[in-house]
Amino acid sequence: MSQTQHYTGLSAREVAESRAKHGTNVLTPPEKESLLMRFLEKFKDPLIIILLVAGALSIGISCYEYLGLGKDTGVFFEPLGIFIAILLATGLGFIFELKADKEFALLNQVNDDEPVQVIRDGYATQVPRKDVVVGDIVILNTGEEVPADGELLEAVSLSIDESTLTGEPICTKTTDPARFDPDHTFPDNHAMRGTKVMEGHGVMRVFAVGDATENGKVFEAAQIDDSVKTPLNEQLDGLGDLITKISYGFAIAIVLGRLAMYFFHLPDSGFNWIEFTAYLLQTLMVAVTLVVVAVPEGLPMAVTLSLAYSMRRMLKTNNLVRKMHACETMGATTVICTDKTGTLTQNQMQVYKADFFGNPSDDVLHEGIAVNSTAQLDLSGDKPTVLGNPTEGALLLWLKSRGADYVSFRDKAVRVEELPFSTERKYMATVVVSAGGRRILYVKGAPEIIFGMCAEKSGVTKAEIDALLLGYQNMAMRTLGFAYQVLEEGDATIADHKVVARRLTFLGVVAISDPVRADVPAAVGEVLDAGIGVKIVTGDTPGTAKEIGRQIGLWDDSRDSDRNIITGTEFAELTDGELRKRVGDLKIIARARPMDKKRLVEALQANNEVVAVTGDGTNDAPALKAAHVGLSMGDGTSVAKEASDITIVDNSFSSIGRAVMWGRSLFQNIQRFILFQMTVNVAACLIVLAGAFMGTESPLTVTQMLWVNLIMDTFAAMALASLPPSHSVMREKPRSREAFIINRPMWKSIVGVGGIFFVLLLGLLYIFEHYSVASMTELFSFLPQGGVDAAHPSLTPRELSMFFTIFVFLQFWNMFNARAFATGKSAFHFKGCGGFMYIALIILLGQILIVSVGGQFFNVTPLSFTDWGLIVGGTSVVLWIGEIIRLVKR
Repeated sequence: MSQTQHYTGLSAREVAESRAKHGTNVLTPPEKESLLMRFLEKFKDPLIIILLVAGALSIGISCYEYLGLGKDTGVFFEPLGIFIAILLATGLGFIFELKADKEFALLNQVNDDEPVQVIRDGYATQVPRKDVVVGDIVILNTGEEVPADGELLEAVSLSIDESTLTGEPICTKTTDPARFDPDHTFPDNHAMRGTKVMEGHGVMRVFAVGDATENGKVFEAAQIDDSVKTPLNEQLDGLGDLITKISYGFAIAIVLGRLAMYFFHLPDSGFNWIEFTAYLLQTLMVAVTLVVVAVPEGLPMAVTLSLAYSMRRMLKTNNLVRKMHACETMGATTVICTDKTGTLTQNQMQVYKADFFGNPSDDVLHEGIAVNSTAQLDLSGDKPTVLGNPTEGALLLWLKSRGADYVSFRDKAVRVEELPFSTERKYMATVVVSAGGRRILYVKGAPEIIFGMCAEKSGVTKAEIDALLLGYQNMAMRTLGFAYQVLEEGDATIADHKVVARRLTFLGVVAISDPVRADVPAAVGEVLDAGIGVKIVTGDTPGTAKEIGRQIGLWDDSRDSDRNIITGTEFAELTDGELRKRVGDLKIIARARPMDKKRLVEALQANNEVVAVTGDGTNDAPALKAAHVGLSMGDGTSVAKEASDITIVDNSFSSIGRAVMWGRSLFQNIQRFILFQMTVNVAACLIVLAGAFMGTESPLTVTQMLWVNLIMDTFAAMALASLPPSHSVMREKPRSREAFIINRPMWKSIVGVGGIFFVLLLGLLYIFEHYSVASMTELFSFLPQGGVDAAHPSLTPRELSMFFTIFVFLQFWNMFNARAFATGKSAFHFKGCGGFMYIALIILLGQILIVSVGGQFFNVTPLSFTDWGLIVGGTSVVLWIGEIIRLVKR
């Protein structure tokens, strides 16, 4: 750039001093907690806290039994198993989140080494973007990203895309104070970090770098954690509170009841401290066992596994999940606030229709479009890419589609004079000596202005042009008018920054559109049918925004009115109270400003909505951070991605609909697991409670319950989490965030099935207590032990093994019933559920292995082949009854 040679720039010493004073040109990443603190966060879960208390009590009792009663080290198996359960539940969640952060960091790595042209020591040179300092003279060219905030020293036909900061796609820059527009967000002679040069070129002096830039300030605002609690967290907290109260209530009831029984049956010899202490410790052990039984130890891990599985699978549907909770929260979403460009539309301008009049020659049309333009096409890739003004790029793509090479026209024509586009003139003009040797003036701009400048109208009237333009504007089209004049010697062309030619011929109008993505109307319809509101937030005019709303099925002129649309200025004038009353009706915010979207999100949240937000610009980051789920676009800015929870890799709204489907299906899978495990816990709690008052030791040891509640249930969680998403969930309305995670049908099943299991197990326990049962074939023979018609004092190891196995297989078959819950299908519908059957087989083999070789650790003894056959076959009645009930309901 010859015009920059007179700039001296900074010296090496001045660069070092500036960097020391103002810092480097990088955005400070958000400070993250240490790995230890992030791991300890996992222990705040109320269910984990209960388990920690149970583990501490279990350690105390085991120490007493080992030191005071002289038992062997086997007494420590129970507390060991409890703490293994805690570490598994917390460790898996920690590992999965670390892995997600690592993958996201790789995707979102910022290239601070990108070269930037600067002038230092009087010479033009290139330095990494991170090395730009305050005071640097930076050269800006078309297609480059502005590396820092600076004041323009030169601006030649310079237009900058500031949409990442302000939402405005094209801002014309100038150094002429007379042309400054006071209504612009940033001064006309300022270029801001993170914006992109669309056309022209310029020179600027940097006055802010890194965190001090406007880009950096918005980035910092995006780091403010509003601690928005997700619906799943709220509902799991409610479940944890309920379980805590019930389990502690049962435990206290056991302690008080057994103490009352002790004193009621106090022997004639009187009170004995040693006997009472032993009895009290035994009572506490029973209470601890019941707490362990009541707390669904597998639930934290089940939720983690479900979320982690969904994270991996959602990536295949172009949803990169960074924060695990976002998987499920998408399913609870009630409102989606979306931008237009790139999400609803293709973000690629293209010529919709060209209306030329008077049969102009192709040479005139093609040359006029090619030379009267500052855009370029990058043809190095598989698909042409526009460099510069996207509207002009659309014209060049149109030429290419007609087989015309714009580069050839430019090479053959010699530019004589140029008048850049300005918002005041609303047109641009170029004088060239064409390939044929003629001097021609080409003019392009707002059609109504171009038409008024022409002496030759090409057979079309103003009324016809106005009608044509109105039709295109109602279709959200951008329009350009074209004119030309073959110049004679002495003809006036350009003077005083305007066209003064008197014999212009009107050529016609071209309508340019940013087409709606083909899949968006169906995707929006699916989301609306699912009961989710959609709100468009855009910097476009109300007319354009309405038309996009019509095309995607959001706006209906027969139903919608001015109450459903608002401009950014009107939006700002509303008080918070007024906004809360009106926000539910709003469908479109046009001419939106950077912070309007965040305020919209906060107003919706104040009305108890679960809000998802899409955005791709730095200006969207605060709203993305404030939303329950922030959805950034794959080609968005790094700041937007960092503030989001999910990145939509393909930028498509249809991927958002798939995320909703995954979230709702995931929540149902979590409900299925809770249904399964709470049924287990109801039966187990009641049987342990009954055993305590029957005067016997617990028929299920803590170690056995850990197998049922953690190991077996973890596999059950994997099986239920691996169930594929169902499109049927998109026909339902969003669940209320105040609703309890266990709904009425679940309560009926948990209490009913759990109660039936308890009655069956209680009868089985009675038989084992009062009769000798050496195998399952003797279960109903009612043979008295040793010929004595009295109950034996305790259960034999074989009877305990049979009881434990029957209990497990009742739950095993009920897992199939839980799998079919809320599907309307048979439990034998296994399409896409190969993982479920594989894990069910592991559970089956795991139980056989534990009983066969578990020995002292699980307090079991091996069973015969006949016993296994009778137990597996007999308990399968649970599944067949469930199938009959489902068949009747269908």
